[in-house]
Amino acid sequence: MFGRSKTELVGSDTALPGREARPFSLPDRHAVLQTPLEGDEPDGFEVAVVGLGCFWGEEQTFWQLRGVWSTSVGYAGGVTPHPTYEEVCSGRTGHAEVVRIVFDPAKLSYDDLLKVFWEAHDPTQGMRQGNDRGTQYRSIILTTTPEQQAAAERSRDAYQRQLTKAGYGEITTTIQPLQCYYYAEGYHQQYLVKNPGGYCPIHATGVAYADA
Repeated sequence: MFGRSKTELVGSDTALPGREARPFSLPDRHAVLQTPLEGDEPDGFEVAVVGLGCFWGEEQTFWQLRGVWSTSVGYAGGVTPHPTYEEVCSGRTGHAEVVRIVFDPAKLSYDDLLKVFWEAHDPTQGMRQGNDRGTQYRSIILTTTPEQQAAAERSRDAYQRQLTKAGYGEITTTIQPLQCYYYAEGYHQQYLVKNPGGYCPIHATGVAYADA
């Protein structure tokens, strides 16, 4: 489509222009946790943003963790402002499908959250996850503080050692500061609760994370 591969990241000069405001509305509350979907996080809480393939199943993985206050799915890591799902799937926004996680670090540490991230997918696959191919399915960690950036890099190096021992290749996960997070359409939020039979494969390595 448009003369380029969906597995090649688009540049700012060829990305879709997007728009100044979100072109759709969102539910007020999380369909499972009943916490606000938007707005500031409670005092003392943190925000983590990660992408590990299809965001439907991955959001469910994270909202089930003790200490998670709210989750949502959206688009980040790219260029186009306020994209639609169809635009992201075209490969011309640069965005990945991501999960935004608001959590209480007194109950769930960022390191433990990263452990779930690494073990829930195969981070060595480049611009795909299993049969899902395209830049929107790439593995990515978007950090919200310098401390998160350092922790994510440490955890990547530790998990790489475990993957190497198990015969896997190099981690392709991008780790970078979050610039903008754009919410996905309302029907994507908590999708597997609304559509219990919805298809969303999880492709994990089966390798356990160990900080060693």
